[in-house]
Amino acid sequence: MQSLWMLLACAMFAMMGAFVKVAADLGATLPEIVLFRGIPSVLLLFFWARATRRTIRPASWRLHIWRNLSGIASMWLGFFALSHLPLPTAISLNYTAPLFIAGWLLFFGGAQKDPVRVLAVLAGFLGVLGILRPSVQQDQWLAALLGLAAGGLAAIAMMQIRQLGRVGEPEWRTVLLFSVGVCLSGGLGVGIQGWRTDDPLALLSLAGLGVAGLVGQLAMTRAFGLGSTLLTAALQYTTIIFAALIGIVAWGDRPAPLAWAGMALIIASGLLSVWRTHAESRVMRGLDGHAASGPATPNPSPTEAPPS
Repeated sequence: MQSLWMLLACAMFAMMGAFVKVAADLGATLPEIVLFRGIPSVLLLFFWARATRRTIRPASWRLHIWRNLSGIASMWLGFFALSHLPLPTAISLNYTAPLFIAGWLLFFGGAQKDPVRVLAVLAGFLGVLGILRPSVQQDQWLAALLGLAAGGLAAIAMMQIRQLGRVGEPEWRTVLLFSVGVCLSGGLGVGIQGWRTDDPLALLSLAGLGVAGLVGQLAMTRAFGLGSTLLTAALQYTTIIFAALIGIVAWGDRPAPLAWAGMALIIASGLLSVWRTHAESRVMRGLDGHAASGPATPNPSPTEAPPS
């Protein structure tokens, strides 16, 4: 099944998070980490677009600018959290984006009477509290709050991606322009701070995070493009499981029972939110198709994982 490409994507995103932690521990700065996350994607997609004579000019600069501002800010905050928190804790906070979207729909999108969405939001943020309570030390609360903010900004980016899909923007161009923005922001930071990394293992970790992020992005795009949207969106939460396993093996991080319960709540609430959104979109497509006396138009913009 094509949706199983999402398992590869999740493993790669978890590995990318591990490479971020290793690079930071070896002295790599945050701008250097951000820069290396964007370089492989820019090189591959740019030369592929040129070779296949595709235009890079977007359909809507405004949507891309808002998507990049929120997505790049989310990446910076998420990488900061990864550098200072246990791997599964940071990854779990980054995957709260669907909960923020559900909360937005609940209070501002006309879904106030939806008990399923209420349950998803409450369970999800109870899960966040379950993770933060035993896993975050006194000097890590800033990183934890910034990691949670990364999830909120990722939710904004995901909604912009949906808008880009509705105006017919192809996924590769969205990823390319986002990666260009990532490189520009990382390059600006390196220009201000200067290049500080000279440890060979740190440089290998920087290269590893860039490659892992690129492979993960490509696998995720294939899964959403060719597989079941609902199954693919559900499988994206295995990133949290992969991150927990890597944390146990590489750093000896053994989350407390309450933290495990928190992760389970975040995964369950995310799955519930994804299912609810998918069910509502199917109903709406069915109504549109009935009104037009023809088949419903497929949704051009599937749910995506938080920007990584």
